[in-house]
Amino acid sequence: MSIFCLVHGACLGAWSWKYLINELEARGHQVIAMDLPIENPEANLSAFAQAVLDPLQESEEDIVLVGHSMAGTVIPIVASQIPISRLVFLSALIPYPGMSTLEQCEFQATANLFKAEEYNPVKSKFEHLRYEPHMLNSALRGKDPVQDRAVVMKFHFHDCQPDIAEWAISKLRTHRSPAHLTEMFPLQKLPDVEYSYILGTEDRILYPAWSRYAARKRLGIDPIEITGGHYLQLSRPAQLADILINNRSVTKTSGI
Repeated sequence: MSIFCLVHGACLGAWSWKYLINELEARGHQVIAMDLPIENPEANLSAFAQAVLDPLQESEEDIVLVGHSMAGTVIPIVASQIPISRLVFLSALIPYPGMSTLEQCEFQATANLFKAEEYNPVKSKFEHLRYEPHMLNSALRGKDPVQDRAVVMKFHFHDCQPDIAEWAISKLRTHRSPAHLTEMFPLQKLPDVEYSYILGTEDRILYPAWSRYAARKRLGIDPIEITGGHYLQLSRPAQLADILINNRSVTKTSGI
């Protein structure tokens, strides 16, 4: 049996995997989840990766590493340091070696966004990204889901059951580290492991068109699509568990 190691996204914590953990354990699988140090404004991608590595150091089992949303910038770093059988990007950013997420958004982002993040990307370096689909929903710029209930219901938990949405809102954490946006991805290439990409076709945060494009271009695979939003682990946990267990993508043979 595989161990599923679940790495949460921005403003979340290990709590966000509760319903998926129940489904995976009911199917006989061991699950590990942890809290990343997102409240620490100085935490970088290496610190996030270390928080994942700590509970995995003694494991000799087959590890499937699942990264949600911003954790797509973290899980390849983990896989570069310990054996991982599969990386699963769940509605997740896919890092580009030598580039930050904001740099990937250079042709979508505005000067105000860069200013808000106190970040000055090098222009002209990324002309090859000009015609990629837009990545992040621009309607969310400057919006804090921890402080703005209307935003979180419209964009984040719109497809969740009302009681689950209320519970999730009550558990949101303040996210102070900008590393997943501003830090240059430190690896020279993505690890040569098996990949899967799972997207929600109704995602209002990370555009599904970008996820499809990036999965094919950077991972060399076709994504698996579920009808749902950005938080499939909360809105579709049983379906997601079945896909994680039964659907495996081919070994990476192309991309970056």
